[in-house]
Amino acid sequence: MVKLNSGAILILSGPSGCGKSTLLKELYKNIDSYYFSISTTTRAPRVGEENGVDYFFVSKEEFEAGIQKGEFLEYAQVHNNYYGTSLKPIIKALEENKLVIFDIDVQGHDLVRKSQLNKYVTSVFITTPSLKILEQRLTSRATDATDIIQKRIVNSKTEINSIDLYDYVLINDNLEEASLKLISIAKVAMLKTSLFDKDNIIATWMAN
Repeated sequence: MVKLNSGAILILSGPSGCGKSTLLKELYKNIDSYYFSISTTTRAPRVGEENGVDYFFVSKEEFEAGIQKGEFLEYAQVHNNYYGTSLKPIIKALEENKLVIFDIDVQGHDLVRKSQLNKYVTSVFITTPSLKILEQRLTSRATDATDIIQKRIVNSKTEINSIDLYDYVLINDNLEEASLKLISIAKVAMLKTSLFDKDNIIATWMAN
């Protein structure tokens, strides 16, 4: 299990098109020690994707064996493929006093909150100022087919109802302002009282 006075977990969720990837790039420039949690999946790699960079690509049999062994912090089956978060590298990163960063959906956030690592979690829901602006961003980036964009919009209408389950809501209207807010949240995440051993802190304080 994770040792005391170790790292923390920062979960980022939000609809596709809200700007998470861009905000993460800014966050990485301002956090000294972090580990970005890479998901494991049974789907085939897409053109340009690398194993261990974009995802850990495994067979369905390997994934199901990992489920049986309790190796996943959270997992889900989407369109006949498994997606999940391996527990081992997260524990290692926490023990190394790193900020572990997740980019996961609402369902994944709920599962992590119910796990043994909940005490380490600070979560942020990132969204656009309005649904209309989200639609404009998804359309203008021209990376998805029309039917995929519509699915993302439908999903966003459902996900927005879960914002009260997160510690923070970040409206990504101005990139610079949103980046500064996210950096502040990330730094505060490492100072949560739940990360520390109360008795040890008091004993040390009293002895000096």
